[in-house]
Amino acid sequence: MDTILETRGITKSFPGVKALDAVDFSLERGTVHALVGENGAGKSTLMFVLGGVYRPDAGEILMEGKPAAFFSSHDANRAGISVVYQELSLVPNLSVAENIFAHRQPVRWMNLIDWDGLHRKTTQLLALFGSEKLDPRTPVGELPIAKRQIVEILKAMSVDPKILILDEPTSSLTEVEAKELFDNIRTLKSRGISVIYISHHLQEIFEIADTVTILRDGRHVCDARVCDIDEDFLVTNMVGRKIGNMYGDPPAGRQIGETAFEARGLSRKGEFNGVSFRVQKGEIVGFAGLVGSGRTELSRAIFGAEPPEAGEMFLNGRKVSLRSPRRAIRSGIGYLTEDRKAHGLFLDFSIRDNVVANHLADFSGSFLGFLRSGRMEEFTQGRIRDFNIMARGPGQTVNNLSGGNQQKVLLSAWFGIQPQFLIADEPTRGVDVGAKSDIYRLLRSLAAEGIAIMLISSDLSEIIGISDRVYVMRDGAIVGELARERATEETIISLATGLQLTRSKECVE
Repeated sequence: MDTILETRGITKSFPGVKALDAVDFSLERGTVHALVGENGAGKSTLMFVLGGVYRPDAGEILMEGKPAAFFSSHDANRAGISVVYQELSLVPNLSVAENIFAHRQPVRWMNLIDWDGLHRKTTQLLALFGSEKLDPRTPVGELPIAKRQIVEILKAMSVDPKILILDEPTSSLTEVEAKELFDNIRTLKSRGISVIYISHHLQEIFEIADTVTILRDGRHVCDARVCDIDEDFLVTNMVGRKIGNMYGDPPAGRQIGETAFEARGLSRKGEFNGVSFRVQKGEIVGFAGLVGSGRTELSRAIFGAEPPEAGEMFLNGRKVSLRSPRRAIRSGIGYLTEDRKAHGLFLDFSIRDNVVANHLADFSGSFLGFLRSGRMEEFTQGRIRDFNIMARGPGQTVNNLSGGNQQKVLLSAWFGIQPQFLIADEPTRGVDVGAKSDIYRLLRSLAAEGIAIMLISSDLSEIIGISDRVYVMRDGAIVGELARERATEETIISLATGLQLTRSKECVE
């Protein structure tokens, strides 16, 4: 095989933690090499080293057999390495074209930007994702998150890299857009370009990768050909133990009770129209659909963030008017937002502050409103224990936790209000396989206590694995309701797109 990139003994430490411990890695030309591991395994740190953002403390990098040293991302780019990081690096006020070709715009006489040429080249790149109708002059800040992800990927592809590194590239893409990405990755592979692919969605590894490297606790665990392994092999080596059925099974003897929440004809202009559904006590009801189908907008309306313009809502048979999140919380409705960093957590505050923030009145000690710090501390300790939050203690800043532990903090905060109805929007986005298993267990335990759960997810395996029933949305309306035994990926995709689709599996050779 023709090795294009190799690392030998790469080590990188930060205060109090060794992120990479003598990691060896080898990438062959024209292959897709997956890199997997739990949060904190060292995947992103290795990518930062290869992308020129971090300098390793020890070890060496070889590019096409020759020693290489990257002092900046520009050095990595010049060597032929382009990285799409999990956190987008786009400038919202600049156009799509300006973001993709930043500092590399085509110029004309007197070094003036050739705007026509810039927009033409941008349209050609957008066509790779079937987005050629998107105006290259559109400010990136006006695009939905899925389109921004596409722009970020095209920005990396525009420099004609020898190696393209993709860190969680499908986290905000629809099923259709993800397949377009995979088609483009295969095209790049056929041109001799190598791809390092990082993802928590293990099914993607089997769909697109040739080989896989597993990291755990900053160390190299093993390499394998994808055709020689299964998902159980990946999970066991990632977490160092057997997990079994990740989604778990409904607790024995669980009872589905009466209707806890019902919506009748909810509408909001341009977002959703005539939506009616119900969720019973102890039931987990999945909401599937493409990005833009109206699922998140519907959930925000129910929670009172952007109230519906028409329709009725009932909680335990009683009609409710939820015109604000405060009213929703007081009524017993919790909302686990899809973007925990922007809308869910106070990142610069402690775990304790986050866990008690939405029900501070429970910790008030007198009519003067002083808070009982001891009671808050005890409550938070219990949440850390019950939700298996890996932290030094209640006072640790949330921003210093892994994505999975941040999500557990957010979930524990809503558990604190003792909700009757919980909306969970993308509850496992950006978390590792071990944390996913914990979150599924927690959701099932909440349902077992009689809480009704509305689960919104773009991960069809998640929807199918944990839901008792599934509603499918398209263009702001519910287009199908599926019992658990009828909820297959093919059926859901067909309803979500309005097309009859078939899917085939093949082993990547």
